[in-house]
Amino acid sequence: MAAGEPEIAAWWFPSNDHPTDKATFDISVLVPNGTEVISNGVLTRQQREPLGTRWAWRTTKPTATYLAFLAIGQYELVQSTAPNGQPVVNVYADNLGDSAGSARASVERTGEINEWLGEKIGPYPFEAQGGVVLSANLGFALETQTRPVYSPGSFRGGANMYLIVHELAHQWFGDSVSVAKWRNIWLNEGFASYAEWLWSEDKGEGTAQEVFDYTYASYPPDNPFWQVLPGDPGAATLFHDSVYDRGAMTLHALRTVVGDEAFFRILRTWTTDKKYANASIAEFTALSERTSGKELDTLFQTWLFTKGRPQASAATGVKSSPSRLNVKQPKSIAKIKRAHETAH
Repeated sequence: MAAGEPEIAAWWFPSNDHPTDKATFDISVLVPNGTEVISNGVLTRQQREPLGTRWAWRTTKPTATYLAFLAIGQYELVQSTAPNGQPVVNVYADNLGDSAGSARASVERTGEINEWLGEKIGPYPFEAQGGVVLSANLGFALETQTRPVYSPGSFRGGANMYLIVHELAHQWFGDSVSVAKWRNIWLNEGFASYAEWLWSEDKGEGTAQEVFDYTYASYPPDNPFWQVLPGDPGAATLFHDSVYDRGAMTLHALRTVVGDEAFFRILRTWTTDKKYANASIAEFTALSERTSGKELDTLFQTWLFTKGRPQASAATGVKSSPSRLNVKQPKSIAKIKRAHETAH
């Protein structure tokens, strides 16, 4: 199995392993009969040869090298059709044990969730959909293009819909629109995390404002959490909780300041204009200002590039400075926290 972030590709094929060097991929593997090969895109060939079975997968959309993946072993492929007519291939390792039922209950909703995301942020950007529940308990999930990979441990406590939402949101934020430099990782993780808040809101498990209030109050002003900058976290803390949680708070602050109509127009424009390209935080800031007609330098500088907990003000999008003692915990919080234990 090959899957990893920020670097993995050079371990299994010659590559310039950086998100700016995208390519289309044909991945062809010969394995012993009775063994399955899973990769990105559409299965174009599954054919017996003298030495075994050849599996060939093709993805026709630009793909960052770290988003190409390979899984070889004993798997069951479940094929269906998404609401938009695209092929869905969901894959489950044979030895999932107690995780099997909850894994299927989660991953089989891939097409539905992509349809929901498409209504929020624009059409699904790729040619195929799906997910893979691996045999190995990696301890993380990853948004490998068209077919995210999940660890079986992610489903031992039951269905994990927030994790599925997170990794599928990455198909837009991270996969289609990729970072120009790794320091811009907020454009991936903050956005995928905020998609979970939107799912919570739509499913009646807590509004995005309620999730914001609880998350904000969960980290006291002196917590080291506020010392890691989502806009430039550094190599050692590239996947720090701040990139996810403060990253999502940043987007909610933006939504609060510009309003829902402008906010979702910003997201749809971003996923359209930067489709299959690479982007920076500065470009997102410029788009947000251009679309909303508001000056947003203070908001982004405060939330992404200034240490310390942002204070309540009209410019920062914080409506109040709630104490954790008087903030009700939304139903979704425990599920979101569980998803973030393994989300990449």
